[in-house]
Amino acid sequence: MPRVIYRQPDGSARTVHVTAGETVLDGALDNVIEGIIGQCGGAMNCLTCHCYVAPEWRDRVPPPEEDEAEMLDYVVVPGPGGRLGCQLHITDALDGLTVQVPIAQLPDDLPETD
Repeated sequence: MPRVIYRQPDGSARTVHVTAGETVLDGALDNVIEGIIGQCGGAMNCLTCHCYVAPEWRDRVPPPEEDEAEMLDYVVVPGPGGRLGCQLHITDALDGLTVQVPIAQLPDDLPETD
C-alpha cells in the first residue's frame, strides 16, 4: 500500500498508508492529519484540503486540471507546488509522496503578524 508523508508547518511529519485510488485528502481524513480539513468531502468546493507537493514529487504527479487550477487562485496561503488534496489520486508509483500542510486553510486561522 502506498505511503504518503504529511509534513506540518512546525517541521514534524507523519507517514500513513493510503490505498491506491484514494486521494491525499482521504489519507489525511482517515488518519486525522491536522491541518487538512476537507470541509466539502472532496467535492472541490472549499479549498480546505490545500497542500503543497514537495519539489522532488512535482514532476511525478499529474498537473492540475483546469477546474483545480482555477480553484488554486483562491487558497489562503498560495505557494509553489500548491494542490488540492482531493484531486491528488494515489497510485503505487506515488509511494512516498510528500506533501506540506499549509499554516492555515481558513482566513481566520492565519497567525497574527506584528
